[in-house]
Amino acid sequence: MTRRLLRPDRLMPLVSLLVAVLAFAASPLVSGRPLQLFDAYNALQGFAQLGLLALAIGITMIAGEFDLSVAGTYALGGMVAVSAGAAHPVLGVLAAVGAGAAIGAVQGGLIARLRIPSMPVTLATYIALLGLTYAMSGGLSKTFPNSDATLWVDQTIAGVLSPRSLLTLAAFLAAAVVLGFTKLGRELRAIGGDRRASRVAGVRVDRLLVAVFTTSGTLAALGGALLSYSYASANPDPGLQPLILAAVAALLGGVSLAGGRGTALGLLAGGLSVALLAQVVATTALPDFSTQLLYAALLAVIVAIESPGLHQMVDRLRARRADPDGAATGGATTEGLS
Repeated sequence: MTRRLLRPDRLMPLVSLLVAVLAFAASPLVSGRPLQLFDAYNALQGFAQLGLLALAIGITMIAGEFDLSVAGTYALGGMVAVSAGAAHPVLGVLAAVGAGAAIGAVQGGLIARLRIPSMPVTLATYIALLGLTYAMSGGLSKTFPNSDATLWVDQTIAGVLSPRSLLTLAAFLAAAVVLGFTKLGRELRAIGGDRRASRVAGVRVDRLLVAVFTTSGTLAALGGALLSYSYASANPDPGLQPLILAAVAALLGGVSLAGGRGTALGLLAGGLSVALLAQVVATTALPDFSTQLLYAALLAVIVAIESPGLHQMVDRLRARRADPDGAATGGATTEGLS
């Protein structure tokens, strides 16, 4: 049991979430005011803003890919939802989700069939989608006039939740079931760990990659639609910050940079960690740049932990501690030969 908890995909999410919760609990020491229920609500609203993006990026990283286009799909989903859902908000969300799924399916098909890396394909899609959202809005934010829908997605439930955060949590729960208890989850990690071996073992890699990118596009578009309803407007260019925060959340959630590792619950912990840290910065009125420095430090720690050289060094130290006599004998033998 202890060895399972020490695995990076389990240890990193637990440590990240623990640190974020402790920082959140200790924030009154800096802000000078006690925590309120509204602070927890705001943190979960922040989680709802980036959670679906983190899940979208995370599942592609588990498969050994990386979907840069989620930021563009995020923007397009919001623009489509606002344009099509003024009278019928549900119709707008469905249109956005359909557009995101179609974009993801096309990308997945290109990557799977042509055997080309996902980075250039999704980067090109990201640029194209930003151009499309600019064309749809004339380069300006598009207002969403349905105030009832805006009030509904952000209404408080039990003081800390909202329909938007509940939908995000439901998506993570569904992903946890699929990744943890179905054959698809095992195959997804298999193609991320060793794609050639997976093909030999009979895994339908191409079909699974199309499904992964379709799911990624669907989640990103849904997140953009819900955020645009919340803000009562759609932004044609949300910038790179949503992508960066989502990637940080995925890495804090224990997803490997090399693929083949990660869980939905780990991604949930990573998303909650980033949201709580952002709320700590807001409640303590720290300068905006401190948030970027904090995330940069977290990424540096993650990269260091993932470093193969560091792993080899730790393995050598463990071997020396396990067999100190052998290490000493080996050293004496080397001296004699020299």
